[in-house]
Amino acid sequence: MSKIAILTDSNSGLTIEEAKKYGIFVVPMPFIIDGEEYYEEISLSQDEFYKKLAGKANISTSQPSTYSLMECWDNLLKDYDEIIFIPMSSGLSATMQTATNLSKDDKYLNKVHVVDNQRISITQKSSCFEAKYLVDQGKSSQEVVDYLMKTKMQSSIYIMVDTLYYLKKGGRVTPAAAALGTLLNIKPVLQIQGEKLDSYCKVLSVRVARIKMIQAIKNDLEMRFKEDYENGRMILSIAHTQNYEAAMDFKNQILESIPNIKVTFVDPLSLSVSCHIGPGSLAVGTMPNIDNCIK
Repeated sequence: MSKIAILTDSNSGLTIEEAKKYGIFVVPMPFIIDGEEYYEEISLSQDEFYKKLAGKANISTSQPSTYSLMECWDNLLKDYDEIIFIPMSSGLSATMQTATNLSKDDKYLNKVHVVDNQRISITQKSSCFEAKYLVDQGKSSQEVVDYLMKTKMQSSIYIMVDTLYYLKKGGRVTPAAAALGTLLNIKPVLQIQGEKLDSYCKVLSVRVARIKMIQAIKNDLEMRFKEDYENGRMILSIAHTQNYEAAMDFKNQILESIPNIKVTFVDPLSLSVSCHIGPGSLAVGTMPNIDNCIK
């Protein structure tokens, strides 16, 4: 039986400590800040990132270089026969395409399996736990990949943005719209339904934004994911950007409205998303949990 490694990138929210604990491997995502390259959790902590963001530093996201991916894969293949690599959604990063092209090289053919299951942050992290569970159950790499692709659209994330500044900076809203939105204290709610970050609705307070997100996720559970939800296979996770106390309060609010579901993670949102939406955000996501493997 092949020995299979599960590999992801730091957009999953898996910390180095968690990855070691659960036997999953993580490629750190690079950032360019004022012309200098940093790597998430290696040379750039969450706190340092938000300090630079607050200081109006010029921050852009990047992707792991071909060399760094090759180095990571080569090191893993010394101890493993195969690698299942679960990077962030191809709709949000070019990492997927780079990795897919590289995996077709004779050196990695049939050894490195790159999975485009359209996940990011808390849903991507859940996929890693599910993949590791299936591998530990003796499933082949193809069986694991087939499961991840079969369930790729069975996830949903809603994100409340606290400030329009970073959306304006990234060109997602016009300066005029951002100025008006700031004046009216508008809180956009965004969504990720697979590939991309899109608008969901706009409200006038954090309180209403929370209600809208809970209503949206509850509707998804009762409609889109009805069968899995009724059979106890769906879970919730919370994410935030430098907003942990509010995230824990949001968790409690969600459980009051949806009491018969498990909340697994309360994690910082991926820095690749955070740099586009800024601090103070809250998010909730739902996804399946095969055999209740995510505790």
